[in-house]
Amino acid sequence: MTAPNDMAQLHALCFDAPPPWRAEDFASCLSSPLVFVLADAQGVACGFALGRVVADEAELLTLAILPTLRRQGRGRALLAQFHSQARQRGAQSAFLEVSARNTAACALYVAAGYQPVGRRAGYYGPGHDGVVMRLGLDAG
Repeated sequence: MTAPNDMAQLHALCFDAPPPWRAEDFASCLSSPLVFVLADAQGVACGFALGRVVADEAELLTLAILPTLRRQGRGRALLAQFHSQARQRGAQSAFLEVSARNTAACALYVAAGYQPVGRRAGYYGPGHDGVVMRLGLDAG
């Protein structure tokens, strides 16, 4: 069972813009049959990916790794699991939105094959843009 409180606590350690999700936000999201969560090997308190598939498109809603556990391949592993789960649910492409200021996340997504397809000017506030990225989910 996924613990929305654990997810919210980790999210608060990882994000300030956008504002971190509350436990209620995670609980509400997880109530949808379209949404799925993938936990780090040590559990959601250490890392998780939250996604959904609608029709043939997947969306990575958020990915969080405990700051002290970053740069160990955990984010890459969760992203690969997200792609696999999305394919199993019928997705042919995956989308995400990331802060242009989050250079580590941007680098992770580009290394995984994501390409920028749009920019949301001021999405996180004045001068703080969001970048929309897409990845084709072929058989690989």
